[in-house]
Amino acid sequence: MRNKFILLFVLFFSGLFLTVNGQTVKDMTTQEFKDLIWNYEKNKEWKFAGKKPVIIDLYATWCGPCKRLAPILSEIQKDYGDKIQIYKVDTDKERELARLFNASSIPLMVFIPLKGDPFLVPGLRPKEQLVQIINEKLLVAAPAAKK
Repeated sequence: MRNKFILLFVLFFSGLFLTVNGQTVKDMTTQEFKDLIWNYEKNKEWKFAGKKPVIIDLYATWCGPCKRLAPILSEIQKDYGDKIQIYKVDTDKERELARLFNASSIPLMVFIPLKGDPFLVPGLRPKEQLVQIINEKLLVAAPAAKK
């Protein structure tokens, strides 16, 4: 009995430590998108308001591939820590955002680099492919403007 208590105690506090010190995938509403990413009602042209690159996972609770993607994105969020932030948007609850990104097929990921335009990655992808996209397209500096 004592060993079970010690094990539960260790697991609880290690989980608490990871939650406090590690980044987690966060739910996002349409209003939070406008506040943190881009207020498309005020700015018709794309203007990223964030301070670090973002991935937005457009999903639905009934979607099988979305359910398989969620733990992959959680793992990626933990791997990259505060270098990126991953948000998830329930397309059934946040229909305005689903329409904004024309999310007729899910899962759909929106990759938003600090500089440059966002880009869409449709479908369930393996972790290795997502890591490659993050390293090659999301975390790189924007190309210099042509003169």
